[in-house]
Amino acid sequence: MRRTLYEDDHEAFRSTARTFMAKEVVPFHEEWESEGLVDRRIWTAAGAQGLLGTDVPEEYGGGGIKDFRYNAVLTEETIAVGASGVGFSLHNDVTAPYLTELTTDEQKQRWLPGFCSGEIITAIAMTEPGAGSDLQGITTHAKRDGSDFVLNGSKTFITNGIHADLVLVVARTDPDAKAAQGTSLIAVERGMPGFERGRNLDKIGMKAQDTAELFFDDVRIPASNVVGELNQGFIHLMTMLPQERLSIAVAAVAGARAVFDRTLEYAKERKAFGRPVGSFQHNRFVLAEIATELEFAETYVEKAILEHNAGRYTVVDAAMAKWWTTELQKRVVDRCLQLHGGYGYMREYPIARAYTDTRITTIYGGTTEIMKEIVGRSLGV
Repeated sequence: MRRTLYEDDHEAFRSTARTFMAKEVVPFHEEWESEGLVDRRIWTAAGAQGLLGTDVPEEYGGGGIKDFRYNAVLTEETIAVGASGVGFSLHNDVTAPYLTELTTDEQKQRWLPGFCSGEIITAIAMTEPGAGSDLQGITTHAKRDGSDFVLNGSKTFITNGIHADLVLVVARTDPDAKAAQGTSLIAVERGMPGFERGRNLDKIGMKAQDTAELFFDDVRIPASNVVGELNQGFIHLMTMLPQERLSIAVAAVAGARAVFDRTLEYAKERKAFGRPVGSFQHNRFVLAEIATELEFAETYVEKAILEHNAGRYTVVDAAMAKWWTTELQKRVVDRCLQLHGGYGYMREYPIARAYTDTRITTIYGGTTEIMKEIVGRSLGV
């Protein structure tokens, strides 16, 4: 069915994003995968093209348009070329709302211009070695000392962790309160004494994306770096997580579509027993099933984006979208690899890289099991 989500301005933005990917990303991504890190220059290059901070007010260098469709377009174009190492969605979709909605005027002036230009790369640090999906189990803590907080603890699996200049750290600031009432968001900046980065983690997929351990040893942070209300960090996280999970759903469907389109072409061209592999009834049925599932998924995600733009998108909506689309992506990639036969297991084929890149999507941003728990509780069971 014809897509009606995007308007002319979105398609013009898509053209800019597509050109950027072809020129600045595609020729270098394989090299970045070998090195385990993208070249930092792509961030300032993206900023110069207006790809960062589309929803940041113009006075701070952003696009000034609060419309998640622009975020979705950039994600789709990034996924379409297999650029799994580019962390723009974490920057634009996940950390941006904290910086635009929760910061003071002084904080906005300090951070947002660099956010939009690509000179300040951002990350958010929730997960700890002993606390993954259970945000209430975090132990990283910040103790008030005069006009400062002293931060101690560690985080792991942090996207953009190596490059990040500004990290929003989830920390306990009231040790006597439950996490929901005693957690805050504290902005840690590059160069602060006691803030150290561990190794760039060796993952099975997304090889070019920097994912790091972060360590905080008596990091002294001015109270002016608290983002949002003190001791209300958990509430802020719950408010912002639906957009993060919608972003993941957009990427999941875009990723599944890209893999399917390539596989369909392969199935038409690759021959076995003198005929295209896609012409065998079983394979044709597999392709038909995937095509149908993708149509339904794309329709749901388009509706979700519009609901989010209208301010009606809920935590439960996001949980449904996140778990179902990522599980779909995993199924699609697995079936498409099977259709490639032995070639699907070769890393020189995009399907092989997609197979390992995709596996994390049902885990990050909240596991499938946690998403189902959120949905289940909403049903009163």
